[in-house]
Amino acid sequence: EQGQRRLSESSVLVVGAGGLGVPALLYLTAAGVGRITVVDPDLVELSNLHRQVLYTEADIGRPKAEVAALALRARNSEVEIITLCERLTTENAVSMISGNDLVIDGSDSIETRYAIDDACVEAGVAWVHAAIHRFEGQVSCFNVDGGSRYRDLFPEPPEEGSVPDCAEAGVLGALPGILGSIQAAEAL
Repeated sequence: EQGQRRLSESSVLVVGAGGLGVPALLYLTAAGVGRITVVDPDLVELSNLHRQVLYTEADIGRPKAEVAALALRARNSEVEIITLCERLTTENAVSMISGNDLVIDGSDSIETRYAIDDACVEAGVAWVHAAIHRFEGQVSCFNVDGGSRYRDLFPEPPEEGSVPDCAEAGVLGALPGILGSIQAAEAL
């Protein structure tokens, strides 16, 4: 009961409502996290459906954050779902992150990862990172109690265009579901 109360009083910012973010959102909602903010500027596309299992063909062309929020509210009406249909940037990251207990990075942007890392350090918030590439992935927790950060592992961003994204390299559809679920487990 005490643990469930803690979850219902917590808030999580999920950056990206795609392959990683969708499973994390589903499990955080099912667990009863009190407030979840979904940040994603993108629209649902046909090419998303093999790995972003919250969406259907009927959702194509609609904002991911809004579609996700409707589906999540239907699963647990006691969870407050906030949507931000915009990109997290270095300019708005601190304001988005402040006031949350945790951030889950489901983005596919290296620039966004560095913005999250810097803002989480400034705001004193831990975050759960995941990245995928074709048939492999990684999950890490950063800034937990002021501990190691993303920049400790990767001090400088790679040269632009040197790391292919999912659209360029491809990804096994089930892989983001596995890693997004691990992110949710780390968050919980």
